[in-house]
Amino acid sequence: MEKQFVIDDFKLGESWRLFKIMGEFVDGVEALHDLGPAVSIFGSARMGPEDPVYQKAEKIAGLFAKNNFAVITGGGGGVMEAANKGAAEAGGTSAGLNIHLPFEQKPNNYANICLEFKYFFIRKVMFIKYATAFIAMPGGFGTLDELFEVVTLVQTHRIRPMPIILVDSHYWGGMKEWIEKRLLADERVSSQDMEILHFMDDPEEIVSFVKKVVIF
Repeated sequence: MEKQFVIDDFKLGESWRLFKIMGEFVDGVEALHDLGPAVSIFGSARMGPEDPVYQKAEKIAGLFAKNNFAVITGGGGGVMEAANKGAAEAGGTSAGLNIHLPFEQKPNNYANICLEFKYFFIRKVMFIKYATAFIAMPGGFGTLDELFEVVTLVQTHRIRPMPIILVDSHYWGGMKEWIEKRLLADERVSSQDMEILHFMDDPEEIVSFVKKVVIF
């Protein structure tokens, strides 16, 4: 049986695992290097097609596909499925970067580019490297992890500035208020850092905003 805690399993004499890591990087680059302008869409796996968030993610992805953007997701269910579905049904490129997990994450059927990852950090590199914008739909710890990693890379100038949009002002409003009242007020971040994040609700406005600031 394969061990669950893969990152803890590096021991003396097991450096051969680095070749598996290199292999995942190679597979990702080979599959995505000519993707063109793309948006990465993050969000919860824990919702179905009846959920308004699912429906909005599907619409946003479809609009991006119709405007010549590829759509990249984590390849699973919920928001990821919705975004892959919206892009695929609009005739666009729909990439799903699935992660092997013991629960919850199963590949959806709507990605026309499918990749499988064992290591989270390689998967996140692919989300970031090939995206020209990032869309965070309502989600949990995984979405927060992906969101703040991208924010930190932009803040520290490790990647080029690009739109980072949080969709659903009601869902994200409390976090925005906390950042302003705690981090900004206590000078843990600057007012310029706050400009990295954009809070929007309307799908057409989101796509229009990205088109204005992204250089093809």
